[in-house]
Amino acid sequence: MRYGEPMTTSERTERQRAAIRHAWLPRQHGAWAMLLVPFLLGVAASRPSAWQLVLAGAALAGYLTSATLQAWARARRPPEYQWPIIVYGAAFGVLGLILVVAFPGLLLSLVIVVPAGIIVFRGARPGTRRDLANSLAQVAQVLVLVPAAAYVSGSAEVDSVVAYTAVAAAYLGGTVIVVRSVLRERGNATFVALSVGFHLVATMLAIILYPAGYAFLAAGLTGRAIALPLIQRRWASRSRTFRPIHVGVVEIAASIAVVVVSFAIPL
Repeated sequence: MRYGEPMTTSERTERQRAAIRHAWLPRQHGAWAMLLVPFLLGVAASRPSAWQLVLAGAALAGYLTSATLQAWARARRPPEYQWPIIVYGAAFGVLGLILVVAFPGLLLSLVIVVPAGIIVFRGARPGTRRDLANSLAQVAQVLVLVPAAAYVSGSAEVDSVVAYTAVAAAYLGGTVIVVRSVLRERGNATFVALSVGFHLVATMLAIILYPAGYAFLAAGLTGRAIALPLIQRRWASRSRTFRPIHVGVVEIAASIAVVVVSFAIPL
């Protein structure tokens, strides 16, 4: 279709299908790792339990509800989002109710989830740029999955849960900063310095407080925080674009490394 020409019926139908497809499947690809990593670290901090599968379902439904509501608000409330919000919200409500009845202590997570959710939804207003506070608020929300997954297993030990929660916080918080340093803040040397500094501090703490495997892991994550901006700069000098997919591949590998180390070296 050329600019200024009316859409054909087939083009209009395809656009409507795309709108419905996007309403059902949020396009926040990094969110899957943000859900999986803390959940799996919560399992690593305890022992596998069938209740953790219920928690995983509730977390997934909760994320889909939240992401769809945000997209609905940003798109100025189109009707395509009505059924996804209803279906995902109902699934979250049912699974959440089952969990709360069985484990009332999960209600304590609202102390973090609700204030963080307010920050996240403020960032979903039309025309609002997703800032660092918004991304970190999303991290705070998913971090509750570590103690929650351990709690519902019935075998949680406080020291272990705290240690794994710190690992998840360091990785996910660092990921937010690294990704922003090469995407939204690309070319910002100050932000790159913040990213590298954060990872250096995390590495020092890992050396002092954690087994050697975690120190090597932290060092590797620091390496990627240094390398990605350098690669981006080199590619830009050669007129090549450093795309989100490239960052995503690196973060998939990083997520796998965090999970593998967490299961291989119990805390």
